[in-house]
Formats: sequence, C-alpha cells, structure tokens
Amino acid sequence: MNTNSWQHSLVKKTLSYLISPKKLDYYSTLNWEAAIQEFRNSSVVYPSYYTEVNIHGIPGGYLNSIAPITYDLVTALATLPSESNLRKKVIDTIQGHPLSILDVGCGTGSTTILLKKNFPRSLVIGLDLSPYMLVAANYKARQQDLNIKWFHQLAEDSQFDSCTFDLITIAMLFHEMPAIVSQSVLKEVFRLLKPQGQLIIVDGHQAKLRKMLWLAKLFREPYTEVYVRENLADWLAKIGFQLQLTENVGWIYQIFSATKPT
Repeated sequence: MNTNSWQHSLVKKTLSYLISPKKLDYYSTLNWEAAIQEFRNSSVVYPSYYTEVNIHGIPGGYLNSIAPITYDLVTALATLPSESNLRKKVIDTIQGHPLSILDVGCGTGSTTILLKKNFPRSLVIGLDLSPYMLVAANYKARQQDLNIKWFHQLAEDSQFDSCTFDLITIAMLFHEMPAIVSQSVLKEVFRLLKPQGQLIIVDGHQAKLRKMLWLAKLFREPYTEVYVRENLADWLAKIGFQLQLTENVGWIYQIFSATKPT
C-alpha cells in the first residue's frame, strides 16, 4: 500500500465515527482529480508560502483530498465551544442588505453558505486557493440547493474588478499565512470594496494567542506565531479602512468590522 492509499485508509476509518455516512461515502468514492477540474484555474501559480508548509500536519497543505475532509472537523475543535455562534456573529455584524458578497479564503464554504442563506437574493461568491476545498464547498451548497459561485484564485490577487462588492468577509484566514501576505490581501480587499463597503474579519485573538502558542503546535499551524506578533487593527488603519468594531468572540477569537471610506 503506497503512502497516499494508507493516508486515505486511516482518514476514512477515523472519520467514519465523526462524519455522516452519506458525506463520507461521497468524499471517499469521489474522483477528486476529475472533480477539481470544474473549479481549477490553470493560470493560478501557487506561492511558496502555500506549498512549502504542512498545514494541520497534512503534507501538501490544502492541495490534496484529505484536507477538505478533515477541515470542518479541525475547525470545529479549534472554535470550541461553538463554531456556529462564531460564524453567526459575522452575520449579526453585517450592516444593511449587501447585494454583492465575497467570502475570501472560503475553505469548505461554511461562512459562504451562511451568507447565502441570510441573503438569498444577493450574489454570493466564495474564493479559495485550493480547488479541493471548493469541491467540498460546492457539495455542501448543492445539498442545500444554494446557488453560490466559487472561484479558484489568490486572495491577494483576485482578478475581480475594483469597487465590485458591498461586503467582503474573511474568516479564519490570516493566521494561516505570512503577515506580509495578509496585508496584501487587505489591500486587495480595499480595492474590491465599493465606497462605504463593509469588511468583516473573524480570526484568532492575537493578544490572547501570544500566551497560548501551544495551540498553534497542537493544530500544526505554521504561521500563527508570526500572526500573533502583529495587530490587525493597525493593518486596517494603515491601509485606509475606517474601523467600526473590534470585539472579543468566544474563547480565543476576535471580530473586526471596517468600511472603505467614500
């Protein structure tokens, strides 16, 4: 048995206790390499910060079929006591009724799906650098008859037109990339937002996590130690956002709301 087959066998045995049989059967029998072609953007060049690290202890980071299967489970554990309350806080922070929404670093689409449920008539787009994640996100959306558009692209170079979106959300992304890249993402978000458009970020609480770096080691997060030395509020101010809200959420998380000035 080769290494890849062994990994899939181990994952399947472990997840059989944690994932619904229907979903696990879908994931385990899917031809992933064929499935990602629906979403894969052949022009994307994966940056070294994404390909040269093992995220959550998985070789290859998010560029393999194991990552989307385990991602929701890892996230649920990392957001105890309630992932749903954390994501609901994003919805509760939205101002008005945005008609065009972009979820950056959407992963398996948990926040994206929640956005579409709450704004069913709005255009909702999920963007991620892993086509494997987008396969899983699309599967989850289809199970709920939700029409969401998925894009395979760099968060720091989205290729969308300027001033396109009323709302952009970023959930659990910045602790998984170098700080300089995170700031590039925020510059791109500033460009993409319409004037008075809203940005909502939820991520690890930097000040709290500085004292709890054992969590980064537990969840195999290669960039968290760099992330916690920074200050998201400072990034936002430097780029030109008007910060409206900074709030502690749950055990070790924080949420930011900011707007792009007219």
